[in-house]
Amino acid sequence: MRRNNFTNTQVASSETARDINRGVVLNLIRRRQPISRADLARISGLQRSTVSLIAEQLINEKWIVYGPVGRLPRGRRPTYLRLNERRAIIVVDLRPLQTTVALADINGNFLSQEVLPTSADPQKTANELSARIRRIARQHPNLDFEGIGISLPGRVDDVTHRVIFTPNLHWPEFDLKGAVERATGMRVELENAANACVLAEVWFGHVANIRDLVVVTVSEGLGSGVFINGQLARGRHGLAGEFGHVPLDPAGPECTCGGRGCWEVFASNRAALRYYHESGGAAEGGPTFEELMSLAESGDPLAIRALDKMAHAIGRGMHMIVAGIAPEEIVLVGDFTRLWSRFGPVIEAEVAAGVLVGKPPRLRPAEGRMARLRGTVALVLQNQFGPVRAELPKPESGVVAVVQ
Repeated sequence: MRRNNFTNTQVASSETARDINRGVVLNLIRRRQPISRADLARISGLQRSTVSLIAEQLINEKWIVYGPVGRLPRGRRPTYLRLNERRAIIVVDLRPLQTTVALADINGNFLSQEVLPTSADPQKTANELSARIRRIARQHPNLDFEGIGISLPGRVDDVTHRVIFTPNLHWPEFDLKGAVERATGMRVELENAANACVLAEVWFGHVANIRDLVVVTVSEGLGSGVFINGQLARGRHGLAGEFGHVPLDPAGPECTCGGRGCWEVFASNRAALRYYHESGGAAEGGPTFEELMSLAESGDPLAIRALDKMAHAIGRGMHMIVAGIAPEEIVLVGDFTRLWSRFGPVIEAEVAAGVLVGKPPRLRPAEGRMARLRGTVALVLQNQFGPVRAELPKPESGVVAVVQ
């Protein structure tokens, strides 16, 4: 299994130490900005002269800039450092019905967003995306673009970087990365949507002490991203975590993957709409999932029953995750988390029933509704910052947090 290493090791003593320590300093600035050189040295365990050299290099490369000047009771007033917000990333959340294209700065703040329909033709989607991206770049000549990050409801082969499994998009194998790179001249990084949400938790969330985490995304389909022993698991062909396409009932409804009775057909947004239709709530062409949630909030008993059935199915399917991976925490991403106070306890009870020994994992909804887009920001920045954990521990006996 090829894995991104999110763990921390000792400072390297080889000729690669400069690059490794550069990543350490850059990540400390990212997490603790604004921060002085003295504090960088104290927290990292690096010598002040080393920190100063790295800081000057990062300033010359336009990754960081000078921030405010500090105040001390005596002595020289420190100049703080922060990330350069002129560094920008274009991020894309590609879904079966619509695609969101956003512009973000290096801190994950979103400067603009726009939505376009998703085409069933992958080449047409690539062309339309590229046109939007080129237009965004022209509209912001003052920004330095680091690259493009794309999350999608499918899997990307680690070796070929081609999209190889998209049951809800119904795409054939396709080189989306190459198509957009050729059309825009920017580097493109692709990632499964659930894995992108894992990156969002690690980079922008609060999982400093969590080494085993699973993110479950619930939308048109159902996906899982696995962060185990401090690393993002990918598996052969990047398919690790496809619990949504594990059959729970061989006689169940047909799934978009071609199988029957997969977890996804019982626990996705589409499943809830099917439950509602089957109960006589509406004919075909009835409410959208957003409208179904609004009906439940207004007290519609059929909508409540459909979402309750969906929640039970989500929890029961998580038995696979609890028994097979035993994570410390499970984070749910999806529009349905808007009704967490009503349906969260249903899922928690189902998860608790699947625990073999000890306490169940912590279960919570993701913060906000931008997990996929934030994850693609981290996806692009990994090349400079490294795939680090969310927080860097204080050094002990000269040990600092770096990435391999």
